[in-house]
Amino acid sequence: MREARVFVQTLSALGIAAFLAACSNSGTSGSVTPSGVAPDSQTRLAQRAAEPDATVEYAYVVNFDSNNVSAYTIATSGALGAVAGSPFTAGSHPFGVAIDPKGRFAFVSNDDSANVSAYTIDATSGALAAVAGSPFAAGSSPHGVAIDPKSKFAYVTNFSDDTVSAYKINATSGALTPVAGSPFAAGSNPYGVAIDPKGKFAYVTNQGSANVSAYKINATSGALTAVAGSPFAAGTGPVWVSVDPKGKFAYVPNVDSNNVSAYTINATSGALTAVAGSPFMTGTNPQGVAVDPKDKFAYVANNGSANVSAYKINATSGALTAVAGSPFAAGTGPWGVSVDPTGKFAYASNFYSENASAYTINAQSGALTQVAGSPFPTGTAPIGVATCRRVGSTCKPPPL
Repeated sequence: MREARVFVQTLSALGIAAFLAACSNSGTSGSVTPSGVAPDSQTRLAQRAAEPDATVEYAYVVNFDSNNVSAYTIATSGALGAVAGSPFTAGSHPFGVAIDPKGRFAFVSNDDSANVSAYTIDATSGALAAVAGSPFAAGSSPHGVAIDPKSKFAYVTNFSDDTVSAYKINATSGALTPVAGSPFAAGSNPYGVAIDPKGKFAYVTNQGSANVSAYKINATSGALTAVAGSPFAAGTGPVWVSVDPKGKFAYVPNVDSNNVSAYTINATSGALTAVAGSPFMTGTNPQGVAVDPKDKFAYVANNGSANVSAYKINATSGALTAVAGSPFAAGTGPWGVSVDPTGKFAYASNFYSENASAYTINAQSGALTQVAGSPFPTGTAPIGVATCRRVGSTCKPPPL
């Protein structure tokens, strides 16, 4: 039942049960342990030491069916090499991943074990170490994870009980403590969550009710209060959500209507208004979405059509225009997508082909070109993906 629900979120409901049963019989779905990969496929990657004078970056991919997190160094070419000790253990069916903006901790939601794994990031090696007390309790079937820009609060959507868990982050240890009043009500089947760059507002996609809940964040307590007019209409099956680095626009892929809803964000109230021309067409069953750090391009992973759509963002209106050559080929079932903090590379996790596609981004056009050696092996059923750049003793993600 767990597997069926998760796959249904990605694909149409018809015919999925039979597919899942076949997968279960073959040993490629369900709670596959790292040893079930025999050994974890990431061990096929050659480990690369980061060059001392180069920009040092890492990528993290959450593996839903092998219950772990693959960690990689990002070479100057964009290629991925396994971090020593990778993959790192997570809970049962890990789903989303977020790195705190100060670059000290990573947080992973565990769908089946109803909790959140917290890790410290070793900025020298890229390795993850469990925070004391981890994992921390969440609601039923936690999905999306987001951290506020000051790294004070974490927010996790609970898909099966229609709530959002809010936590205070211990600045020293990374431990999570529930915010007073948490969890907070959301719509039906809340899925993705994003925070605006000023930390004033949180946005949650409600897959079951086809809308987006908007909240004001209490700067002191982290508590959530509904924005006037919330929730705001989306397409059918809204899943992930991304806010652009300037906090002007929000983008939501709709997995069942095969398009992307675009909104302008009212800087005072947090209310959402549909961008002219929205929703914008994408591939089949879009899932992950990311905006590049320079705020020029948006990328959407199309789970059903095995590719990534690339768009130019109109800086004034927020409207999306397809990049020449889009969509760009990915592996089978791309789900998550992330752009690295330099804006040079994009990464898509391919759920069914159990690897990650790596691309260079053309700085002028936004077009994607496969990195040599791509795709790179992951664990089983990769979903979430995040990247960070070493800055001193920390590893900072792209701007919110």
